[in-house]
Amino acid sequence: MAELATIARPYAEALFKAVGAADALAVAEQVAELAKVAGDSQLRQFADSPKTQPEQVFTLVTSVVKVALGDAAKNLLRTVIDNGRLNALPEVAVQFRNLVNRRNGSSDAIVYSAFPMDAAALAEVSASLEKRFGRKLNLSTQLDESLIGGIRVVVGDEVLDTSVKARLEQMKTALTA
Repeated sequence: MAELATIARPYAEALFKAVGAADALAVAEQVAELAKVAGDSQLRQFADSPKTQPEQVFTLVTSVVKVALGDAAKNLLRTVIDNGRLNALPEVAVQFRNLVNRRNGSSDAIVYSAFPMDAAALAEVSASLEKRFGRKLNLSTQLDESLIGGIRVVVGDEVLDTSVKARLEQMKTALTA
């Protein structure tokens, strides 16, 4: 994957320089949507066909995307397609989001929970996590019933696991050691 990251970096950096600070988050969402579409294997197969024209791929992708695309996102998509780098678009989205987060002094975090969390509980968890990690966090939540209870938080390469499943594993390790 290092090769894909190397390919994606110039696209992400160019987009980051082209987009103003006020528009960066909106563009990051648009690029993330483009990345979801570009990750589809049938779309890639269509795009990789020698009979398919770049304009056909562009039209197909823009018709499938669920958000309105701004000029910056459209220009990125057109450039990626013209250069035959549609497969790098998911990595471009990741790197662009990292650049935006770095500018804002924040990080993306995923909170895995065994049960749905209401807004008040999520706000409380967010405040605790921001204090713990020392930076602003952009939280997203996902259900993971295998946790049994509690939460598991992933911020970049850091993991904070306070789930019942993790505690049971720790007890199992302690008892069998």
